[in-house]
Amino acid sequence: MSNEPAKGDSPDPENPFKGTPFEQMFSGGQMPDMNQLMAQFQSMMTPYDGPVNWTLAHDSARKIAAQAPDPTPSRADRDRVADSVRLADHWLDTVTPLPSGVSVGAAWSRAEWIEQTMPVWQVLVAPIAGSVNGAMASAMPDEVKAMAGPMLGMFNKMGGSLFGAQVGQGLGALAGEVLTASDIGLPLGPEGQAALVTTNVATFAEGLDVGEDDVVLYLALRECAHQRLFAHVPWLRAHLIGAVESHAAGMTIDMGGIEATMRDIDPSNPAAIQEALQGGLFEPAQTPAQEAALQRLETTLALVEGWVDEVVSQAATRMPTAVKLQEAVRRRRAAGGPAEQTFGALVGLEIRPRRLRDAATLWGSLRDRFGADGREAVWAHPDLLPNAADLDDPLGFRSDLSEPKPLTDEEFDAELNKLLDEQ
Repeated sequence: MSNEPAKGDSPDPENPFKGTPFEQMFSGGQMPDMNQLMAQFQSMMTPYDGPVNWTLAHDSARKIAAQAPDPTPSRADRDRVADSVRLADHWLDTVTPLPSGVSVGAAWSRAEWIEQTMPVWQVLVAPIAGSVNGAMASAMPDEVKAMAGPMLGMFNKMGGSLFGAQVGQGLGALAGEVLTASDIGLPLGPEGQAALVTTNVATFAEGLDVGEDDVVLYLALRECAHQRLFAHVPWLRAHLIGAVESHAAGMTIDMGGIEATMRDIDPSNPAAIQEALQGGLFEPAQTPAQEAALQRLETTLALVEGWVDEVVSQAATRMPTAVKLQEAVRRRRAAGGPAEQTFGALVGLEIRPRRLRDAATLWGSLRDRFGADGREAVWAHPDLLPNAADLDDPLGFRSDLSEPKPLTDEEFDAELNKLLDEQ
């Protein structure tokens, strides 16, 4: 076919922007929606502090979440969640010495999940964003920096806005899939608040041959178990965030890839911009140090999820549907939904445990040998945690140890006298 323009069409030479970045915007003699373009540009250039435009991230996330119906939980929803949380917490008291970490049970909409978890996302994503901005700046040749001069600050702000839009895309997609506040294994919600995203829970229940009340109760068990662990293992939050920071350190960015992507985007087409963001526009290249940090993070997430799986399986023995629900949740967590995969591409960070079954087996083995107290003792310090190699042989973890037998009064006196004699 000929590429010659048809008669009556505006020939290419009439485009005054031919050969410039604006050529595609004005090709064919058609003007883009300038109001839309100016609104997008204005939102990106709105002043903000830090490496991420969180206002833009928040607004983007809310817009994505609002594309599907997101009703406010009804009074019946709130009552059912509150009752399920109370019962779940009571059942967990019988299987773990860790006390309750829940002060209230809450039913959230998707929009509420975004609002309630945004402060923690800011802490988690800030080191990644800072490394991305630093990597982009260091990747620019010195002569380009010198030519940019005062414009360099504006470019950095635009980068923070693009990253904010990218994070907002990921959070908006996640809001459409998460079932609870701690669904992805991170302590995202307010402390002491066990929350279920009721619209997503109802959708999840539709695909199971189980009553919705049982689904709500089982998910409440998992949420309350997460809350206990994060409330009573004080170093765990900082440990997870530290792993994210280690992963962010030393990031390198493929500037050539970004330039090629931006060159091919039609700036008058918001869908094209969104597609580029979802495709991981700023996805960093993994270094060996980052891969090691990522393995530590994934191992810790697997241990958290495996422990939750283990204690919930013990607490839920009263439920005839527990085995079916456990398997459904395991498959969901192991595979990860489209939103989790999208978020991984957006920020270069996987948030699903790959070794869930191995971790659950390890915790169960510890309980069989040392009881619930011995199992929970492993959480006393991060150095006591199993590593990735331990998950390769979960039944062998601490196999060289045996539970100490209690001393008789006579044995205790003998040992005490031995110590005194040595003084």
